[in-house]
Amino acid sequence: MKKNIALIIGLVCINIAFTQSAPDVVNNLNIRSIKLFQQNNQESLPIINLNSNDLLELHFDDLENGSTKNYYYTYQLCNADWSEADISQFDYIKGFTQNRIVEARPSSVTVSRYVHYQVLLPEKNCFPSKSGNYLVKVFLDGDMDKVVFTKKMYVVKSSAAIATQILQPFDNATYRTHQKIQFTVNTAQLNLYNPGQQLKVSLFQNNRLDNAKINLQPVFMRENLFEYNGEEDCTFPAGKEYRWLDLRSFRFESDRIARRDESNNPIDVYVKPDATRTSQRYLYMKDLNGWYEISTTDLVNNYWQTGYANVHFTYVPEKNQPYAGQDLYILGEFTGNDVSKENKMEYNAEKGVYEKTLLLKQGYYSYTYLTRDAKDKDSKSSFELTDGNYWETENDYSIFVYYRSFSGRHDELVGFTTLNSKLGGRLF
Repeated sequence: MKKNIALIIGLVCINIAFTQSAPDVVNNLNIRSIKLFQQNNQESLPIINLNSNDLLELHFDDLENGSTKNYYYTYQLCNADWSEADISQFDYIKGFTQNRIVEARPSSVTVSRYVHYQVLLPEKNCFPSKSGNYLVKVFLDGDMDKVVFTKKMYVVKSSAAIATQILQPFDNATYRTHQKIQFTVNTAQLNLYNPGQQLKVSLFQNNRLDNAKINLQPVFMRENLFEYNGEEDCTFPAGKEYRWLDLRSFRFESDRIARRDESNNPIDVYVKPDATRTSQRYLYMKDLNGWYEISTTDLVNNYWQTGYANVHFTYVPEKNQPYAGQDLYILGEFTGNDVSKENKMEYNAEKGVYEKTLLLKQGYYSYTYLTRDAKDKDSKSSFELTDGNYWETENDYSIFVYYRSFSGRHDELVGFTTLNSKLGGRLF
């Protein structure tokens, strides 16, 4: 009885402000095509099990003058909101606190000149010893004041089992347009007395930051089972299947390429115009849900035998009129899965279209368009004007469960799972 009272007080009285930040930062525009993923799987989150043999691949290119540089990396332990944990590096890194990236390869058989760097993480002489959120920090010449980029990764210690289910919402207004995630967290292995302080749960759709559900609270508690099935908290607009662009070959123009201009370096690739799809019924098409793959069909190696191109995207709004009071964004992994000024489309009044040019490496890309209130930067992004929402849409969802003991000094990642709206749940 006392334990249940403590649980209720914790949930009602304690409401810690918790917002999802975007920890991935690039401080040098010459650094491109940063990818961190599970070994041999470019379409995966950079997450490993604590004290396991799991490996991640880190890849990036330096486009500056083609000469090899001395890049190092280290780990920074973070809390659930990506604030820096108040713990010494010596307490969460075993071995050296920083390592040099030794595998570097100049580009070959391509007009684009760059040096490709890669490393398998964690290395045996430098690896995380605690579960939680981490930033991989890459810097020059062993100088931590010269950080060129940071990339998030996760280390999970599976102490909380998660059971999941995807349903149509009960609300008639969202029944045919949204998807509801219902899940239960089993905390039997956790010493949990005040969930409002000790437990944090986050829910993501297709790894997007702009519509993430952060610091979710359970609707029901039964002994050690915490049920999350709020009609509003766990419901997402379903959107439509992502659009695609095949850049694996600069010799062969795929269906989505209108033309290319090889007189410049990098070359220019013009994508066929995209248009609003709100009037089109839902049609299933296998997509990558925002992921992109660095790859080529012309040569052998995907990483240092692939070129770069200035890719010109065009979006045609209905009747060639701009969206009044709305900004338009192109979104996918290659734009950070978030809305920002870097991926905002610019309206060309003369042509009556939105345009955006991005420097991209050869590969296969999936992306989508959405709008947001131009004046209110805290407003929700939406598919209403670009694609519409259909509950049948195939989407990926990720659930993260964090726990902090009363004596703990950081948020541990104790549970993680992914599920697909077509395939159902699947445990990591």
